Amino acid sequence: MTLADTRAGIAAVYDELAVRLGVPFDSAAIVRRLGPPLEAELANWLPAEEVPAAADLYREIYPEMGVPVHTAMPGAHEAIEAVRRAGGGVIVVTGKNVRDAKGTVKTLGLDVDEVVGSVFGPDKGSALARFGAAAYVGDHVADIQAARAGGAVSVTVATGPYTVGELRDHGADVALGDLTEFAAWFAGWRPHDALR
Repeated sequence: MTLADTRAGIAAVYDELAVRLGVPFDSAAIVRRLGPPLEAELANWLPAEEVPAAADLYREIYPEMGVPVHTAMPGAHEAIEAVRRAGGGVIVVTGKNVRDAKGTVKTLGLDVDEVVGSVFGPDKGSALARFGAAAYVGDHVADIQAARAGGAVSVTVATGPYTVGELRDHGADVALGDLTEFAAWFAGWRPHDALR
């Protein structure tokens, strides 16, 4: 929930999955705690041996039911444009699989250079380091760990499951209410020589 508001799409997919599997997923509760990998969420509802097949079915349903209803978060396009104006690049590093992440980026018309998927928490660090990211923007405490692992400044937005105060308490270098605050922060921070 940093660049894209995926809640409605994810809820719709879980609701369809509930019908197909006969499992009473609480999609409202699930979308309140987005961030961890799909398999981790499914493990809250299914026996371990059923998780892989359920994850495969979820991913089969997602492109048609989830991606089309995603919307850009307020300030997403402006945040990307602020980085572009300064000569910087933009990479999306997400726990979502690459196919669906790219589908979301395309649907929303987000001008990004690269999409790396299926990574969470510190595992995002290698992609950030490879790209030479100066800052990493996320909405989860695991994104703070990702920034640290990638040698980037941790910029967080309180559009996910954590408040500004909670993000600060977890060690974020910067905690914003949402992406509408990013361009102003970035204008005062950006290390021109660090942008890539």
